[in-house]
Amino acid sequence: MSFRDTLINTYSWLQYYFTRGQQSLRFGNLKAPEDGWPILLGISFPKSGTNLLRQVLAAFTQAGPFADRSFDVFAAFDAHTGAALNGQDALSFLKRLQPGDVAAAHFHTWPEAVQESLKPRYLPYFMYRDPRDVVVSHVFYVTERATEHAHHEYYSKVLTNFDDRLRTSILGRPDADVDFPDIGKRFAPYLGWLDHPEVLSQRYEDYILNREQAVSLAVEHFMKRVDTVQSSKAELVKMVEQNIIPEKSPTFRSGKTGEWQKYYKEVHKQLFKEVAGDVLIRLGYEKDMNW
Repeated sequence: MSFRDTLINTYSWLQYYFTRGQQSLRFGNLKAPEDGWPILLGISFPKSGTNLLRQVLAAFTQAGPFADRSFDVFAAFDAHTGAALNGQDALSFLKRLQPGDVAAAHFHTWPEAVQESLKPRYLPYFMYRDPRDVVVSHVFYVTERATEHAHHEYYSKVLTNFDDRLRTSILGRPDADVDFPDIGKRFAPYLGWLDHPEVLSQRYEDYILNREQAVSLAVEHFMKRVDTVQSSKAELVKMVEQNIIPEKSPTFRSGKTGEWQKYYKEVHKQLFKEVAGDVLIRLGYEKDMNW
């Protein structure tokens, strides 16, 4: 971590602890829900709208004693070394959270993470995105922005054109020293979140193409668990809508959907179908392999 990143991280933690105190004072007279104030847990696949989901959940800090600590994102892989984390690491992360936290995590469906996240202590959301767009976003992110990422040097210096970078983001790097499998294998560990009704699963695209309905569903999920806030559904919807500002995300690039169609050549389509065509069907982005 660079000195600048260390300063930013320190400031974020100081701001978080200060905010928790302020929120306790602001909402001290508000009755807690039956199972206490939940941890708002935003789960996502990397480059699938993580920061958008953070903005959605952070909006609820305006209605109750919640504090945003989603800057401390749990990642399944260490960005600097590429080392894989596991279910016990995820469980340790969850145990550190406090009631009222707004947290963000790239959780595989490790048994430890699933069992803990489905407890009443948490209010989980899961956001996913068309994996074809994910790999395009991944190329730009690793090549141009994430200079300390484990694969940055390979993408920026070894790979000399976008087509090769896109191919690598689809197929992974099976010969690399750090684990980087193909997009199908990278996405598969997240699919199990779709099978749990306790988790609200939403598409990134719905917030772009049908935001009103997507926000309404997010608010309804919140109100089923948190029924003591004084804000109405309409007021909560307005809070969330006003808090969604994609341009404020440090990793925001275009915020568009279906952008993969501009970059994929026929060879990329065929490679993607081979390693992750079934994932697209499972997620409902395609009905078959004829795309």
